[in-house]
Amino acid sequence: MTRDALVVGINQYPSLKDKPGPGSKAKHLKTPATDAEAIAQLLEKYGEFQVRRLLAIHLKQSVTLKDLEEAITELFHPKGQQVPETAVLFFSGHGLRRNLPDGSTEGYLVTSDSGSRKEKWGLSLRWLRELLDKSPVRQQIIWLDCCHSGELMNFAEIDLGEYEKGRDRCFIVASRDFQLAYEQAEGEHGVLSGALLQGLNPTLQPDKWVTNFTLADFVKQALKDAPQHPICNNSGGQIILTGEQSVISSICPYKGLAYFDFNESDPKYFHGRTALTKQLLEKVRHSNFLAVLGASGSGKSSVVRAGLLHQLKLSVVPGSERWKIYEPFTPSEHPLKSLEQVIGVKADQLQALIKAAAADQVVLVVDQFEEAFTQCRDDAERQKFFECLLSAVKRLGKKFCLVLVMRADFQGKCAEQEYGGLAAKIDQNLVRVMPMNQQELREAIIKPAEQVGLEIDRELVNQMIADVSGSPGDLPLLQYTLTELWEQRTLNRLTISDYTRLGGVKKALEKHANEVYQSLSPKEQLVAKQIFLELTHLGEGTEDTRRQVRQQDLVTQRRSPELVERVVQRLAKEKLVVTGEQEFEGKRVAVVNIAHEALIRNWDVLGKWLKENREALLIKQDIEDAARDWRDKQKPKDVAYLLQGARLNGSCVLNVLN
Repeated sequence: MTRDALVVGINQYPSLKDKPGPGSKAKHLKTPATDAEAIAQLLEKYGEFQVRRLLAIHLKQSVTLKDLEEAITELFHPKGQQVPETAVLFFSGHGLRRNLPDGSTEGYLVTSDSGSRKEKWGLSLRWLRELLDKSPVRQQIIWLDCCHSGELMNFAEIDLGEYEKGRDRCFIVASRDFQLAYEQAEGEHGVLSGALLQGLNPTLQPDKWVTNFTLADFVKQALKDAPQHPICNNSGGQIILTGEQSVISSICPYKGLAYFDFNESDPKYFHGRTALTKQLLEKVRHSNFLAVLGASGSGKSSVVRAGLLHQLKLSVVPGSERWKIYEPFTPSEHPLKSLEQVIGVKADQLQALIKAAAADQVVLVVDQFEEAFTQCRDDAERQKFFECLLSAVKRLGKKFCLVLVMRADFQGKCAEQEYGGLAAKIDQNLVRVMPMNQQELREAIIKPAEQVGLEIDRELVNQMIADVSGSPGDLPLLQYTLTELWEQRTLNRLTISDYTRLGGVKKALEKHANEVYQSLSPKEQLVAKQIFLELTHLGEGTEDTRRQVRQQDLVTQRRSPELVERVVQRLAKEKLVVTGEQEFEGKRVAVVNIAHEALIRNWDVLGKWLKENREALLIKQDIEDAARDWRDKQKPKDVAYLLQGARLNGSCVLNVLN
């Protein structure tokens, strides 16, 4: 987000006379250029503004009407796509007012060529107001230190910042429409400019931050006894103007839709799960099997990776510094192959590998264990995978520790078959991940910010806690919203006004997904729809889940490889999908997945697509399972694998999905 400012200070008015006729003198001023430069320096130093200056200090310098109109237009209606989030116009100089034939009045910002034959008045405040009303700039700030500047506020038909438009405005003018404005009797600034300079300096403020609201309060208090009466009009939400900044880290301490991982950087920003982490450590200390279950979005992966595993690495459990901890993995379509990629040997050699390990104990984490049911469609391979793991748990004792992380709604799947006693094992060694309480949520929001020098509005923290308290699956939405706030932060501060504009925890992700989808061309939108449908596994007795798909499988006769690649990369850039590589038939191939199941649950557009196409998707899912089984069994001529009956009839309705 960019912050631009235009500061104008005009001392020289060669054509503007103090009286008509012979003996008249030019109405030059002493302080405007000094005022403007001082404001510019404050905005640059404490406000992170890119400032353009228009100054007329000496007779050889001038700011003409043409100069001012072009500069203001460029500020509030910039060419191209780079529209600033915040724009400030500061003007110090003369102001004029004239009576119109209809009995109304009109105010002007007087330029260096005002009073001449070519240009009598200057820049119309009516023109300025109309420009602002059509401007795409969301935060508009106007400070006018000149006579009759109250004319800016006079027209009721001009929108002064309707909140529902998402526009914030701060208008501060030196005097009422019929009043003059003054330079200070002593000192180097105009009366209003002097108050603005004090009010904008964060080092003089108690909390070291200045907003449009605190500035208006300061100006009104500072000038309550002044001969002129400034007018302050704030509309919309809060605008952060300046702040005294400490050294700020450029690292975002929040994770968006990703989990906090078991690595060098993530655990330091992982907060709010101290009690649960201790519970997991205690379980691992006394047992070699642990099942961590919770709702989708409850933070299971994060607490196991950045909590449990990180603490084991730090030797919180005595002797755990001598443990071997494998990188957590997910079962995917072929869980035995996924296991082999992690341990580096064939799955049937797992026990021998662990026995030979120099480590006192070997820890293996299977994350998103439900994929063994949703992505692995080969029951025989699933059985072998479970047997491989559970046999190692049974035979290796304390030499091996297995941790399973699974969505709670899949617990029943583990009991549908014997699976080597998997269901009973889970029941006996189960830890459920419950929603964070309010104090834990507060820690998860505030502590990462403190570590990187971010300030957070107290009201924002309270509102976010209220919005997610008691919701078991909203942690990804909370982290996503905090990440968006960080990316759009002003002076390294997260604000309630930005939170409201994003739509809050419940709507921020959906709003972003809608904006991305609407920005695509009609052809790209159709491809995006098909991609999201392909990446969703429909639950039967469970909630829908995401599924990983090879990118080449997204290509059809109607969807070229180039078109699919373009859309996938755009969705990945916008963090709606994640991409990677996976070994397939001896080659590394590109794979795609939905960034988080929170998108499936919270994006109404995707929910509508899934509802409209559910029958066809279930048929497609069934046929794909059969095709995968045929391929894996290498039965190219076996008629038992040909589509027959309901499957054959069902294939006729699939054209709509391609």
